[in-house]
Amino acid sequence: MDAATIELLLEKLSGGDVEAAEQVFQAFEPYLRRVVRRRLPSQVQARFESWDIVQSVWADLLSGFRDGRWRFQSAAQLRAFLIRVVQYRLYDRARRALTQAQREEPLGRVAALPAAPDPRPSECAQADSLWQKLLALCPAEHHPILHLRRRGLTLQEVAARTGLHEGSVRRILRQLARRVAFPNAEC
Repeated sequence: MDAATIELLLEKLSGGDVEAAEQVFQAFEPYLRRVVRRRLPSQVQARFESWDIVQSVWADLLSGFRDGRWRFQSAAQLRAFLIRVVQYRLYDRARRALTQAQREEPLGRVAALPAAPDPRPSECAQADSLWQKLLALCPAEHHPILHLRRRGLTLQEVAARTGLHEGSVRRILRQLARRVAFPNAEC
């Protein structure tokens, strides 16, 4: 946008014209984003975009433009004002983000995560009830499969120990799961 057009928009902007403010924003937005990208510290680049800064500044300035709080003599004066406000917002956000980044610690450096709490008595009772239900629903010859799976063995290990094919072990467990999930259906 050329200087004459911006000067015309400045007159409308000083009068509180919202459409003029929108056009000024569209004219200066690419330049302001470049200003932010150049000055954005590399440690916080992943935390926010240049668009975030420019948009938040514009949202705050829009009410001031509407109320006619600021008067600008030239496009250069408006641009200097916008650059200064954008820089202040950027430094404020970057300072907060750097403070947060300094407090963060990668999970690899955390000494030890707290141990998972023991299951509550109600959870133990529910698990025991489900175990009894599983044993009651399947034939006695499939009980070794359940016992091995309960100990944490993989399907391949269960198949190797029982002499069954891995697909057979999978089928037996799947049928049992269906019987538990749908007790009234014929499986």
